Amino acid sequence: MVVSSFLPAVTQMLYDMELQNFLEGITFECPTVALNEKTPVVRCVLEGKEYTSKEIDELFSASKRTGESLYYVEEALLAQIAPDIIFTQDVCEVCQIDTECTAAAVAKLQKEPLLIPLTPQTLEDVFDSALVIAKALESEEKGKSYIKTLKDRIAKVIDVQRIHQLQPKSVLLLEWIDPLFNCGHWIPHQIAYAGGIDMLSHPAGDSVVIPWEKIVKYNPEVLVIAPCGFGINRTMEDMKFLEEKAEWNSLRAVQNKQVYIADFDMFTQPSASTLVNGIECLAKMIHSEYYTVSEELSVKFSNYHHLIVANL
Repeated sequence: MVVSSFLPAVTQMLYDMELQNFLEGITFECPTVALNEKTPVVRCVLEGKEYTSKEIDELFSASKRTGESLYYVEEALLAQIAPDIIFTQDVCEVCQIDTECTAAAVAKLQKEPLLIPLTPQTLEDVFDSALVIAKALESEEKGKSYIKTLKDRIAKVIDVQRIHQLQPKSVLLLEWIDPLFNCGHWIPHQIAYAGGIDMLSHPAGDSVVIPWEKIVKYNPEVLVIAPCGFGINRTMEDMKFLEEKAEWNSLRAVQNKQVYIADFDMFTQPSASTLVNGIECLAKMIHSEYYTVSEELSVKFSNYHHLIVANL
């Protein structure tokens, strides 16, 4: 059996469950380990180009408005691979190629593969997606073991809060800076497991643009900034959009040095393991004195104020 993954989250989970031998045909945004071993067949017209956050938002908004996808399939390569199954998604037509675009591409193949769309809205849905993947490859036990290991890690995070009777802190996680987007889908659940509550979030729903005035009024204790697709260094380039706002320095999170910059893949990439990584890192950000993280995870987020000092 040959499978193709048209979204990075599935690729990550296939590797996590040691099912990558089935995999051939991935996207240009898949994890590095996969890009070193597999053939990218999904591309984007924006690859290799530099745009500001606002320009990126405008390009994707125009794409959504006109129905013209910015993603495309290398059809000749896909025909060579001739997958039996293609995993795709219908959660966000902005972030990844969707099932409709995929269906149009595979309609031209001599052998039509089975399309399996994954549409998680909640954290539990993401775990269910992992099991769907494992079942499709007749490896259900690997899927169950994978999920159990990850849920055990979440339980350990919760135990710390129970033992120390920690009170939830008010949190705001931004999925985009220019314009400002709140967090949605499974991210509010991650924050809750980590000991916080994001009152401006949209659990199990799309992230949406929020006005700066609402953020100022909310005035969270902890501010986490993790724009979709961005790592720490790229996000720091756009921090000027927040720093220039008159009320920035008066926010509680800024005054108490509780602003964090984090890699996007712990939040907006819905692979089960990376989201659990995100929960552990959020717990460290929210209740820093009670948690430690591994050296591997410690580089996935940084205190904004420490970054400013380091760059002086």
